[in-house]
Amino acid sequence: MDFESLRNTVIEFVRDHQAWAPVITGIIAFCESLVVLSLLVPATVILIGIGALIGSGAIPFLPVMVGAAIGAILGDWVSYEIGRYYKDGAKRIWPLGRYPEMVAKGEAFCQRWGAWAIFVGRFIGPARAVVPLIAGVALLPRLWFQLANLSSAFLWAFVWLAPGAGLIEWLRRT
Repeated sequence: MDFESLRNTVIEFVRDHQAWAPVITGIIAFCESLVVLSLLVPATVILIGIGALIGSGAIPFLPVMVGAAIGAILGDWVSYEIGRYYKDGAKRIWPLGRYPEMVAKGEAFCQRWGAWAIFVGRFIGPARAVVPLIAGVALLPRLWFQLANLSSAFLWAFVWLAPGAGLIEWLRRT
């Protein structure tokens, strides 16, 4: 199954099973935020498509946004804990082991910015799932990690779902 087929299948499933939209969106956001798995799931386009379903009035915005945020929080948390557990060995996980310069840049970014790296990294595509892992390797304190993780996840979910849900149209009318 290619990415286009996966995207269409998930969006059709959400359209047909609207009550499951928050859970499905949470699973998609989890996959997008989990190291390695994020490479295999076209979550961004799926989230935008689900946002369009929200914009059509078929699905309520808030529960889906909360589902996406919770999924993203859990995905980053698992990635962070993998980094803490495996320490430097986590840097050898595929595909990170193939890009040591990217990992070094991620480490420098985390060392320089601390918890802000988690917040900002969530909005940078390739860094989204890698920065939490590197933060775990670098032993960023859990409290600071979780504060950045929680706050950025809700903003991230809003940013990806709101345009399709009608935010742009609403702004045009006001």
